[in-house]
Amino acid sequence: MLSIRNLRKTYENQTVVDDVSLEFPHGKVISMIGPNGAGKSTVLGMVARLIARSSGLVEFQGRDITRWESRELARHLAILTQANTVQMKLTVRELVAFGRFPHSGSNLSKSDWEIVDRSIRYMELEAFSERFIDEMSGGQRQRAFIAMVLAQDTEYVLLDEPTNNLDIYHATQMMKLVRRLCDELGKTVILVLHEINLAAFYSDYICAFKDGRIAAWGTVDEVMTAETLKCIYGVDFEIHRIDGRPLAIFH
Repeated sequence: MLSIRNLRKTYENQTVVDDVSLEFPHGKVISMIGPNGAGKSTVLGMVARLIARSSGLVEFQGRDITRWESRELARHLAILTQANTVQMKLTVRELVAFGRFPHSGSNLSKSDWEIVDRSIRYMELEAFSERFIDEMSGGQRQRAFIAMVLAQDTEYVLLDEPTNNLDIYHATQMMKLVRRLCDELGKTVILVLHEINLAAFYSDYICAFKDGRIAAWGTVDEVMTAETLKCIYGVDFEIHRIDGRPLAIFH
C-alpha cells in the first residue's frame, strides 16, 4: 500500500503543497488534476523521492519511503517524468533494457532480454526496436519510455503528464495504454494530467488539487461535477455523458 500523510513542501517562504493526505487504491488508475501550480507534480515528485518533502510522510508497504534502498524501491515503483531526454545514442531496445537495471544491473540474463522484448511487443514497437530514439516521433518515443517502465516490472507506475506534447489522437492512445497497464497487467497507475476529460474517460479515481491542497477526491463521477470543477478551475462547466462517462465542457 502507498499512502501520504500531512505532506508539505515549501520553497523559501512559499508553500506549494500544504497538508496533503491520501491513500492510493491498489490496482487502479488514479489521475491528479488541477490548474498550473496547484501542486500535483510536486506531490508526485515527493512520492517518487525526486523532490525532498518539507514535512509529512510518504509510506510504502508500512515503511517510510526514505528508508527504502533505491534499487530495492525501484523493483516496486517506477516513475516517468516530463523530461524524458536521452543524451546517448540509443536504440529502442537498448533504452527499454534500462528498465531491468534494478533487477540485474548491467548484466542482463536471457530472461531479462525476454522481458525487454515482451515489453517492446506489448507497446507495439517491434518494427522500431533497432531504431534510434532521436529518430522517432514524439508519440513513438513516449511509447518507448513506457516500454522501459514496463520492463522494470513494478507494481506501481507513476507518470507525470504522459500526454504532454502529444496531439489528441496520440494522447488518447497513450491513455488507452495506461488503462491496459491496469486492466491487463494489474498495475497501480498514478498520473498527473492537465486534460480533465482524458482523466474522466480513463481513470478510476481523480484527485483534484487547488492551491497546494486536495480540493476533491473520489471516483470519476464524484469529482466530475459542474460545481466541483468550477470550484477548482474558477470557470463554469456543463457535464454531458458519453458511453456512461462524464464529459466536461467549459463556457
